[in-house]
Amino acid sequence: MMGKYYQKKTNRSKRKMHRFDSNAVTVSLADGKASFQMVLPMSEMLFDVAGAIEQTASELGLRMMKALIDEEVEQFAGDRYGHHLDRRAFRWGKEDGHVIFAGRKVAMEKPRVRSRDGLSELSLHRWDAFAHPRRMEQAVQNKILRRVSCRDYSGAIEDMCDGYGIDKSSVSRQWQAASAKQLAQLMERRLDDLDICVILLDGKEFGDTTIITALGVDAAGSKHVLGLWPGATENSDVCGSLLDDMIQRGLPVCRQYLFVIDGAKALKKAITDRFGASTLIQRCRIHKQRNIFSYLPKKYHRLLAMKLKAAFGMTDYAEALKELRKVHEWLMSISDAAANSIEEGFEELLTVNKLKLPASLKKLLGSTNMIESCYSVAGDLCRNVKRWCGQNMARRWAGAMLLETEKRFHRIKGYREMPMLSAILKRNVDTEEAVA
Repeated sequence: MMGKYYQKKTNRSKRKMHRFDSNAVTVSLADGKASFQMVLPMSEMLFDVAGAIEQTASELGLRMMKALIDEEVEQFAGDRYGHHLDRRAFRWGKEDGHVIFAGRKVAMEKPRVRSRDGLSELSLHRWDAFAHPRRMEQAVQNKILRRVSCRDYSGAIEDMCDGYGIDKSSVSRQWQAASAKQLAQLMERRLDDLDICVILLDGKEFGDTTIITALGVDAAGSKHVLGLWPGATENSDVCGSLLDDMIQRGLPVCRQYLFVIDGAKALKKAITDRFGASTLIQRCRIHKQRNIFSYLPKKYHRLLAMKLKAAFGMTDYAEALKELRKVHEWLMSISDAAANSIEEGFEELLTVNKLKLPASLKKLLGSTNMIESCYSVAGDLCRNVKRWCGQNMARRWAGAMLLETEKRFHRIKGYREMPMLSAILKRNVDTEEAVA
């Protein structure tokens, strides 16, 4: 049944009607007066109020700074406009300045105080503390070490108050100063007190610069970044400069160490020139295996890995050497280049077997995985760098990132067996001295 024309909905009558909750507002009458009770959407209101509270807290923090500074001025000069015969100084106007607040510089007038004789201006310790450049450097450092780039710094801090010094060029300058101090801290610390048993040496490219790093493991199984040195490649001069710097900072030359390297001849030459031809050197087995793989067809890779694992896993050094020679003979029948690769540094692949180390240490110290892991974390922290500008920048970044990585170090898995290795190394030194 069709409706009549006056019952049809027009555009005007189709407008959206407001729907109200019947319990949203209640009215009560008492003594002829009306009172209203309203239910408000508190979640939405509190969201806006929370921002106002944060803004107020920011303003309160700045006012607290100013109150503390003014209170210190009163300690020197007494109340404003008061007459104090025993005051130590008097007010000397104000000047433009800034304090560090919430990771930025905030403009604030700095009060000046002059000595009572008028000859010198007195320093305000609280102002110096609030405006110290190290606070800004620390704020920038904390953000960059958490993978915030200089470009994104201003967006990564809370927009709590007006400030400046947060554009990318300013943040970059702050980071340069902070990372330079981190590098100096690393390169100046003494090594006398560290009971180092194992030293791992390896290089990593930061842009066009190769950074050679030394990682030490002490008798308690704790890891330490011993130093770093920049160069174009892993040459013996760069490695030698790093070792000389470590010796100058207190690394004893007379002690016996186990050096773990990736197989570079330059590293070995630098080590033997400073610690003697009889120095214990362990070549990284993983690097050697990859190098041999590069000369072989892929169908032989799995079989070679099994043969090498069997040889490296033997506890007796003579048996391990015999098994490794069998692998060499097998490779001779397949590829001369692969055979020559395994023949290079043959016995240095079995140094940990020769020392009769426990299985846990033998596996751990048979490769440079420890320092590779260290580089992996440092490389991840550097991933925001788009352009490397010379050795100085690479060295600063590497030093700061390696120090940050060092904070995350744990003791090695076989730390309980490290005293055994320390005793073996000491016994080798005593034997060499007896023979000499």
